[in-house]
Amino acid sequence: MPTERLAIAHVTSYPWGDRTRDVTTYVQRVSTELAQRGHQVVIVAPSRSHDAVRETRQALRAAIEDPILLLPEPGAPPRVLAVGDAMPDLPGSTRRAPALPVDISRTIEDLLTILPLDVCHVHEPFAPSTSSAALRHSRALNVGTFHTPTERLLSTQVARKVVQLVLGRLDARTASYGATRELMQRYFPADYRVLLPGADAPAARESLPPGATRILFVDDEERAALRLFLRALRRLDAVGDWEVTIISSRGPSSSTPLRPDIEARVRYVTPDELSEADALARADVVIAASEGAAPAPGLLLRALRAGVVPLASRLPVYEEVLGEGAHGMLFEPRDIDTLAAQLQRLIEDREQRERLARAAITMRERLTWPRVTDELERLYADLVARRHPRAGNPEIAVRLRSRPRIDVDLHMHTDHSHDCATPVEVLLATARDQGLGAIAVTDHNVITGAYEAREKAAKYGVKIIVAEEVKTADQGEVIGLFIEEQIPRGMTLAQTVAEIKRQGGLVYVPHPFDRMHAVPDYEHLLGIVDDIDAIEVYNPRVAIGSFNEEAERFAAKYRILAGAGSDSHVAHGLGSVRVRMADFDGPEEFLEALREAEITTKPSSLLYVQALKFLETKATPPAARAARRERRVKRATRKS
Repeated sequence: MPTERLAIAHVTSYPWGDRTRDVTTYVQRVSTELAQRGHQVVIVAPSRSHDAVRETRQALRAAIEDPILLLPEPGAPPRVLAVGDAMPDLPGSTRRAPALPVDISRTIEDLLTILPLDVCHVHEPFAPSTSSAALRHSRALNVGTFHTPTERLLSTQVARKVVQLVLGRLDARTASYGATRELMQRYFPADYRVLLPGADAPAARESLPPGATRILFVDDEERAALRLFLRALRRLDAVGDWEVTIISSRGPSSSTPLRPDIEARVRYVTPDELSEADALARADVVIAASEGAAPAPGLLLRALRAGVVPLASRLPVYEEVLGEGAHGMLFEPRDIDTLAAQLQRLIEDREQRERLARAAITMRERLTWPRVTDELERLYADLVARRHPRAGNPEIAVRLRSRPRIDVDLHMHTDHSHDCATPVEVLLATARDQGLGAIAVTDHNVITGAYEAREKAAKYGVKIIVAEEVKTADQGEVIGLFIEEQIPRGMTLAQTVAEIKRQGGLVYVPHPFDRMHAVPDYEHLLGIVDDIDAIEVYNPRVAIGSFNEEAERFAAKYRILAGAGSDSHVAHGLGSVRVRMADFDGPEEFLEALREAEITTKPSSLLYVQALKFLETKATPPAARAARRERRVKRATRKS
């Protein structure tokens, strides 16, 4: 369990206060439990209340100078932040999340940029939604929970690639059911931890005299489920002793009329007239007849908790909840005859109902929200434990305070790289002229350029970090700083990192999320996050600024030291970004100096430096390149 109080945001796409949402109940219950355990919890959601949205935006403006004001006191109830006006549900829909309002993304960005969170827990983060917007802008450790065991065609078919990139920002994933996990792994492969939801404690069971078997149907599934159930009622023995209650906000099904003798036994009520909890308190059997379009497994969990026997269609998620029939009875989807026969059997055989209710006792004991919260706390603890420590080495820090500050560029290349034509002497002269005190020479898959630079550096007054940018087999590139032996390309990312560490070097991840470079994906970065010493949060050669921002968010959430480098392949690009830090000797002092470093940039033209790189490496004939190299080396040597 976490040994520290955490600041946690639970983000849901469903309007806060909607009564029929299982996701809303989940968020409300676990948030309350977490708050009671001393954590600071906020709930981020759209709302149908304009006043609530206005109050949240006022609070956000007031907290710009002191964002901690947005968090409740430790142990206080969760604070609900209504980040936008919820749009109406689609006609005929009772379960789909509403579309993302146009004004909500900016509010979430402002909120998550300043809110000091440890964990951002998003629920059903499929775009467009409040949860997916939060996942894009979160600077905290991200946990995603997937509840619904049905496919979303827009996300899995139309926009699958985009959704996969957004979900790639998750640091841990949970699924409410094994069926949900299997569905998600099919389209978005990853590790999903199954965390069965809880169910609210049932209302006091009514002590009713033996008599009619009380059957309950809650209209939370697709409309076809109600029609199937009504057709099965037509096949029941009209002489039997039974009665039916149907809770529905949509009213009776006009396409499935009942005979008068059957209709007399059926009562329709709205959720306002009779709550589900009160109905379960007096029911003997509950029916779930979904064909798979919109199953309601949460209803079966609540029925089991209340001691009611479920009769459900044989969907994977229903079979899972009912223990393959150990805790209730099943029938094949759309099989009216079997549904009617099983229902008739439960009506006539009270002992069978009691046996099934007793068999569910162990399952019933698991369905508590404290158990869910325990599992979430363990998950949070696992993530928090992977963050790098805030404190460094105090002895080295004291020593560095008396050192002068220098400008450092941590990423550049010489003509020892296959894609660069800058001689070592030109690089050193340019670094000196740019006022750089130290540079890391990071040629691609070779270390000879860094060796040469170190040998000649004294003439130019520039400190050299011997380094190499290593191409792994299929997981991107990684830089080893302060190494002495060349590392071969083509190993796995883990093997490359291990070799850097064996040499006593530092693991520095360049342009980590620039998808126009060879970069390790999020999952592979998580596999080595404990070994990463620093991460490049700014690279001027990254064409899309959001890639740098994503690197900055990753560094912040795991408390990894931030570095920057020009990634210069031409001398003109050198020093376009620099790290201002205390002068250092060796990797330990370097890391400590990097803790207090400042990153500064200056405007540069990516198109210009890329054009120069092309002209110097591709467009100039080899003989002309050699002659130009000699001239440039002579000029640089004369200046030294």
